[in-house]
Amino acid sequence: MARVAPSILSANFLHLADDVRAMEEAGAQMLHVDVMDGHFVPNLSIGIPVIEQLRRNTELLLDVHLMISNPDEMASQYINAGADYLSVHYEAAHHLDRLVASIREGGAQPGVVLNPQTPVSVLEEILPQCHHIVIMSVNPGFGGQKFISTSLEKVRKLKALTDSKGLEAQIEIDGGMGSENVREAVQSGVDMVVAGSAIFGAPSPKESFNRMQRAADEAAAITDNDAISA
Repeated sequence: MARVAPSILSANFLHLADDVRAMEEAGAQMLHVDVMDGHFVPNLSIGIPVIEQLRRNTELLLDVHLMISNPDEMASQYINAGADYLSVHYEAAHHLDRLVASIREGGAQPGVVLNPQTPVSVLEEILPQCHHIVIMSVNPGFGGQKFISTSLEKVRKLKALTDSKGLEAQIEIDGGMGSENVREAVQSGVDMVVAGSAIFGAPSPKESFNRMQRAADEAAAITDNDAISA
């Protein structure tokens, strides 16, 4: 099953509780939470207090994406705040092996994020320790960007790498995702699809989420049937 993860970066922060409740009612299993520090990326977003409030008020999985310059020092605080999945950038971590291990030991599922210019090959050593890998399909820092089409070839390379090693690391794609490209992403090997403006920028976020999740489910079913036939 492929899961759509609504990104609250595009939600209405004056009515965040309402938007979270709408995603619960729509059947979402997880929320994607972008943390930006204005240094690693040229934007600021939410931090620990908001994540703590989310944790107190929803049982949805919190998929926290750290776009910060010092993840080695800060990761534990986001775990304590309530992150279920915690993703750190390959480009920002100083001691990635130690950081991934500490995230797992802290009780969260560790993920590594690759920027568009970073090749999949850098994951060769760390991949066995990862619960998930996030492929950025836009340059990180802002919502609503255009999808980088070459990202799907990167997904296929990553899927081939995980399969060749007999690993089960999930593949997440983040940036420029909507109902028009979710099918191809899932058929390329994606397990989790992050979508922000495509959901919360729509007239009905519930309907938009449901449309994307249906497309993801249909693509996953086709992929499964093809695998069985092979």
